[in-house]
Amino acid sequence: MAEPLGSQANQGPQAGHEKRLVALISVVAAVFLTLMKLTVGLMTGSLGILAEAAHSALDLVAAGVTFLAVRISDRPADHEHTYGHSKVENLSALFETLLLLGTCAWIIYEGVQRLLFGYHEIELSWWAFAVMGVSIIVDVSRSRALARAARRYHSQALEADALHFSTDVYSSMVVIMGLVLVWAAQWLKLPWLQHADAVAAIGVAGIVVFVSWQLAQRAVESLVDGIPHGLYDQVMEVVGSVPGVLRVERMRLRRSGPETFADVTVQVGREVSLEAAHAIATSAEEAVRNILPGSDVVVHVEPVRSAQEDLITSVRLLAAQHGVGAHSIRQYALPTQKAGTPQVGVELHLEVPDYLSIEKAHALVSDFEVALQHARPEVSHVVTHIEPVGEHATTKVFEANAKDTARVLQALAEWQEQDPTRCQPHDVHVHRSEGELIVTLHCSVGAETPMVDAHLIAEQVEQALRRQLPDLGRIVIHIEPEASREEGVAPTT
Repeated sequence: MAEPLGSQANQGPQAGHEKRLVALISVVAAVFLTLMKLTVGLMTGSLGILAEAAHSALDLVAAGVTFLAVRISDRPADHEHTYGHSKVENLSALFETLLLLGTCAWIIYEGVQRLLFGYHEIELSWWAFAVMGVSIIVDVSRSRALARAARRYHSQALEADALHFSTDVYSSMVVIMGLVLVWAAQWLKLPWLQHADAVAAIGVAGIVVFVSWQLAQRAVESLVDGIPHGLYDQVMEVVGSVPGVLRVERMRLRRSGPETFADVTVQVGREVSLEAAHAIATSAEEAVRNILPGSDVVVHVEPVRSAQEDLITSVRLLAAQHGVGAHSIRQYALPTQKAGTPQVGVELHLEVPDYLSIEKAHALVSDFEVALQHARPEVSHVVTHIEPVGEHATTKVFEANAKDTARVLQALAEWQEQDPTRCQPHDVHVHRSEGELIVTLHCSVGAETPMVDAHLIAEQVEQALRRQLPDLGRIVIHIEPEASREEGVAPTT
């Protein structure tokens, strides 16, 4: 089973420094034990102690591999390793577990040989007890330090190193127990105790094989991008519950050393603005990090038509996709049905680039109409009014003369006399451009006036002005509640 993906909140330069320091201390300890056992073994001629020296030399190789793995894994991502180098830790953990399994296989083989084919003479010496005692103290200290760092930084390489040296503690204790039992067998005249050393060694080796096999499985799972059972569904559920997410299209998780990467594709309504879609993606990232703290999350957003999308929204979005603007959209019911679905008609204004010829503009609008009827089968009739996108921003505007301003103010006053309570015009500005009048004004209405009625009042003002001002071109009327109005008509020019 895959190892649970943990937090990367403690990853960083300080974490890398501490991991390297712990691994380096382990290397130094391995060098010390190897030299000590080799020296004592050569001085006493003890084959058992020389064998322990060889064992410590193997530990030195393992510690060196771990140190190199931790050092390499902390390198930043580059063009050849875009996810970083953290999988080196998983490789190191796999190497050490294979080393442990090989050692355990040899111990079990030797134990069975001694049980089946006779007693192996064990040399009693106080040097042996001293060397094993020092080994236990050193191995306990470094295995605890390695395990603590492995848990804190979620490092498989340090975890494997800690497991390796914790097994050394057990093996050293077994050696001491074997020496004690040999002494007891000689003192108490109990020959069967001679086999206790081999039985204990086989038992410890069996435990180490079990633990090593579990660690090897986790290392392999990380190397092949395995994740814990149930985690996929858990992340899918929390991302799918983010407001604005219609569906989680795809989700991938992978672990590289202590780091976790998540790639998520979510679908949102295509009517959502870019800013709102970005906010939804950010919320999805936070949802993933609530489960996998510190993970590297990338959320890709795909726009799709939602079940709640109305016809007017579909028209606006399809127009934008065709590079045209839509306004004055109206829909109306038709007395027909198609495949049991009531049909509707749509009429609207489409703004096309003003540099297009009528032939190209008509072709563009026709493509839009076909796309609309394909996307919304209930639309069986479309009528479009084609118009240029609008005036050029470079159009020169000049202030109108006093006579033009007086004409506009007189027209407003006459309209207001009909019903002074409807609207209070103010902030009137009059300009002239290309032979036409341009008028802007504010119109105050009751604060509780419905928006539909307020818009109707603005249209009535515009119609009244156009009836009396034949040269009126563009007019912009800003509707506001009475609390914002200035008293009376302000003839500002």
